[in-house]
Amino acid sequence: MSDRNVEFKGQPLYLDNAATSFPKPPEVLQALVHYTTHIGASAGRGAYAAAQESGHVIRTCRQRLNQLFNGQDPNHFIFTLNCSDALNLAIGGYLRPGDHVVTTHMEHNSVLRQLNAFVSEGRITQTRIAVDPQTCVVDPADIRKALTPRTRLIAVVHGSNVTGTVQPIRQIGRLAREAGIAFLVDAAQTAGHLPIDVQADGIDFLAFPGHKGLLGPLGTGALYIRPGLEKDLRPIRYGGTGSVSELDVQPDFMPDKFEPGSHNAIGIAGLSAGVAWVLAQGVENLWEHDRALCGTFIENVEGVDNLRYFGPQGIKDRIGVFSMRIDGIAPLALAQRLENEFRILTRPGLHCAPLAHRTIGTCGAAGDPANGTTRLSFGPFVTLPDVRYAADALCTIALEVGRPVGV
Repeated sequence: MSDRNVEFKGQPLYLDNAATSFPKPPEVLQALVHYTTHIGASAGRGAYAAAQESGHVIRTCRQRLNQLFNGQDPNHFIFTLNCSDALNLAIGGYLRPGDHVVTTHMEHNSVLRQLNAFVSEGRITQTRIAVDPQTCVVDPADIRKALTPRTRLIAVVHGSNVTGTVQPIRQIGRLAREAGIAFLVDAAQTAGHLPIDVQADGIDFLAFPGHKGLLGPLGTGALYIRPGLEKDLRPIRYGGTGSVSELDVQPDFMPDKFEPGSHNAIGIAGLSAGVAWVLAQGVENLWEHDRALCGTFIENVEGVDNLRYFGPQGIKDRIGVFSMRIDGIAPLALAQRLENEFRILTRPGLHCAPLAHRTIGTCGAAGDPANGTTRLSFGPFVTLPDVRYAADALCTIALEVGRPVGV
């Protein structure tokens, strides 16, 4: 087994980047400290220099996001609390009574729970598209077949937080545009990890967190709104914006229409530094690094009878998110052994995506300790020796668990 702990100077190997990225680039910490010690003011809440500088920090972040995702207008990136908050704005603000939504079995609860709540209230109807149980890739033709005259929105998760499956969003975006239906993409696991072009991909709403692949702090996220659609999107929050304060109704211009209250300016400062780091590295290069990690990991876990990973069996159609199972050991117990014996940090459970786990057969009765998987997820600071070490640890446990008693 490779002695990865020596290489990492005794620190745990963090493989839970699908939850939040760690570590962050030094520039992110520097931006947080700089904002706290040299700015500190709230944008739009004063004419003095520090308040103006706070506004500049926020505008710069929008411009960087617009560059990264090839948006049409920086002011159409709306800052939110996280990706779930962005999805709530897109879904709750866009749908109307009687609308029909098409989504997939791979969605996160951030989408499933809101749609289910609207269905239970009798406000909308929905169709959930099953995916290939092996690869978990959705067939765009099945989405096309599900469209009705009442379909107003197609919502698809770009990269699965369970299996790492990457969906063909450009094909789906093309059919959505042809049908005149809005296309919402949940990029929680792909923003900053692989190239996304909202114009070429036909994306109308792009929801993403700031604290995962974009390497910003927790409590940050954004929703991109294709210019023109803001007229059909209602705010879900109201309040002061520091603009047109003589009016007691919400402004109708961007981005103020959807950003009431003081910004999380310190968080946005950190996010801006994270996006700048991604731009400097080149998202294509980060994508190639992720693919190399996936290929090395797969090569080193294959061939062990009672060790398996779910989703695409290879690097095609996937990102560095792996749900693992070892026969004879529950997901939580496996995660605990990985931490206690190998200092590897992972996430066991159902990962807030019950339909995805049902698709791959890892979601049984409520409370069953065998439910779910043990998830390993990579980030830009994970190295090839890291994934070899993690693979070796899994193989060691699998061989031990699978060894007959007394042998």
